Amino acid sequence: MRSLLRNKEDRDMQKLESSLKNMVLVLVGVALIVGAVLAYINHLTSGPIAEKAAQSLAAGIKSVMGTEELQVAEPEEVKQEFGGKEFSFTIHKCSDKSGKQLGAAVESTTGGFGGDLKVLVGFDTEGKILSVKANVSTETQGVGSKVGEASMLEKFEGLSGDVSGVTLKTGATFTSNAVRDGVQAACAALAAIQ
Repeated sequence: MRSLLRNKEDRDMQKLESSLKNMVLVLVGVALIVGAVLAYINHLTSGPIAEKAAQSLAAGIKSVMGTEELQVAEPEEVKQEFGGKEFSFTIHKCSDKSGKQLGAAVESTTGGFGGDLKVLVGFDTEGKILSVKANVSTETQGVGSKVGEASMLEKFEGLSGDVSGVTLKTGATFTSNAVRDGVQAACAALAAIQ
């Protein structure tokens, strides 16, 4: 009787080992197939996503520079240290069709309430702010997102250098401060190359 029980236990152990091995193999196989499909989809969509980002940036630069008729030079990367952290800025020098300098558009990224907050600042040739655009899509809807409205960002227009006195929106302090800090950092980055 004991030998029958032992034989049954041995068979059950073999089934368990066999099924565990099969489950692991199937799981690994499924993971490899899913990984390959995701890599292929990423390959298909990376080009259109990059093209859309470039179109959005070009439209943003035209908007902050205040004209459709401009030429944008090759972007210049500038690294600056603020508050012990190194930040990277992209500066797009702009000219009209005849080659006359119009100023520059500076991309700046700061930390908002909901994550990274991107700011695009247009400057004239004297370093005065022409216009500001802020991507506040990651901020709280109805509160922080209101900081990105044109009526808020117009407060920067005509300023240069120090913008620390600009108050954008009460109730959205974190987002307001992030946008103001992004504009301030863009001013400093532009001053560093002039």
